Amino acid sequence: MTTIKLKPKRDNPTRHRHPWIFSGAIAEVKGSPQRGETVAVTNDHGELLGFGAWSPESQIRIRMWDFGDCAPIDETFFNRRVQDALAIRSGMTSRFETNALRLINAEADGLPGVTVDIYDTTLVGQFTTAGAETNKHTIVKALMSATGATSFYERSDGDGRLREGLEQMTGRLAGDEPPNKIHIHEREVNFEVDVRLGHKTGFYLDQRENRRIIATYAQGQTVLNTFAFTGGFGIAAQAAGAAHVTHIDISGTALEQAKINASLNVNHEAVTFQKANVFEALRTYRDKAATFDIVVLDPPKFAETRSQTMKALRGYKDINLLGIKLVQQGGLLATFSCSGAIDPQLFRTMVTEAAHDAGRDVRILSELRQAPDHVEALSFPEGFYLKGLLCRVL
Repeated sequence: MTTIKLKPKRDNPTRHRHPWIFSGAIAEVKGSPQRGETVAVTNDHGELLGFGAWSPESQIRIRMWDFGDCAPIDETFFNRRVQDALAIRSGMTSRFETNALRLINAEADGLPGVTVDIYDTTLVGQFTTAGAETNKHTIVKALMSATGATSFYERSDGDGRLREGLEQMTGRLAGDEPPNKIHIHEREVNFEVDVRLGHKTGFYLDQRENRRIIATYAQGQTVLNTFAFTGGFGIAAQAAGAAHVTHIDISGTALEQAKINASLNVNHEAVTFQKANVFEALRTYRDKAATFDIVVLDPPKFAETRSQTMKALRGYKDINLLGIKLVQQGGLLATFSCSGAIDPQLFRTMVTEAAHDAGRDVRILSELRQAPDHVEALSFPEGFYLKGLLCRVL
C-alpha cells in the first residue's frame, strides 16, 4: 500500500479527524497510487494517522476514510459505514412523516463524496470524488441490501467530479428503472420528484423542516416564493391555507412541475407562477410598491469557494435588500444561503446591513438550518452549509 507522509506541523487537522488533506500538506509519496486508491497517511515521524482515498487531480489530495490503526477499508468497512448512517436516521421517516430522506451525507457519515437520498423506494446517489467512484458499487450493494430499495439511480452530474478528473455520469446502477415521477410527501404536503432531471438528487430535502416552520405562519397570508424551483416553500404554504402564493423562477421546466405540485394539494387555485429572473422581478415589484405578508429568499449557491465570497455577498445583499422592502409591515422574511463559503455570522451581518439600507427594523424569530437527516460532524464544520433566518419585519 502507498504511504503518504505529511509535512512537519501539518498533521493537526488529521489528528482531530478532519477528513481533508490538501496537496500542500504532503511531504512525500512512497509509491505510485492510482486515482481512488486507498493510501496510508503518516505524520513526518512515520506515525500512522489513518487511511484515505487518493485524488491526484484535486487540491484536496486525500479524503480520509478512517483514522488511527483502523480496520481494513474493504467491503466490511463500507457495510458498517452504511449501517451506522442508517442507524442515525432510525425512526426519522415516522418522526418527520415523510417517505423521502437523506441517508448518506458524505463526510458527515464517514463516506466523503457519497450523497444518497431515498424517495419512497428509489435510492438516488451522487459520487463526486475519486474514492467514492472507486468504491461506488460496493456502497450501492450495501445500501440496496440494507434498505430493500427497488432501484438505485446515479446523479453524479455535478461539477465536483470534473475537479476530480472524473466524467459526469447518470443512470441506473441497481434494481429497476425508477418511475418517471416519484410521489413523496412531507406530512400532509405532496410533491412529485423527477430524480433524473431535478436539481441535486431531484429535490431539496434539506429544507423540509424549514418548509414546515414557515407554513405554520402561512394561513391567510400572501406569500412570495423566490427561486421557487418546483414550488417547495410555496406549496407548503399553500397546503397550510395561504391566501395566495406567487412562485418566481427562471426555469420554465421547474415551474411546470411546480404547477403539478400545486394541483396535488388543497387551495391550488390561489397561485401564480412567474417565469423571470428573480433579481429583475424583485425590482419590478419594488417599483410597483407591491408588498407580501411572507417573502421567501432561497437562492442557489452564490459561492462555490472562499475566493467567491465577496461577489456572493453582493448578490445576497441585493436580494435581501429588495426582499425586505417587499415585506408588509409586521410580515415575515425567510432568507437562506446554501453556500458553505458563507458562514452564519457573515450571513447574519449581510442581512443586518440589508435591513439598515432598507430602513426597516428587523427582528430574528429563529435561526434555520438543514434538516436533521442532513447530519453534521463536529470534526467537519464545512458540512454545515445551509443557514437561514426567519425574521419579523417592522
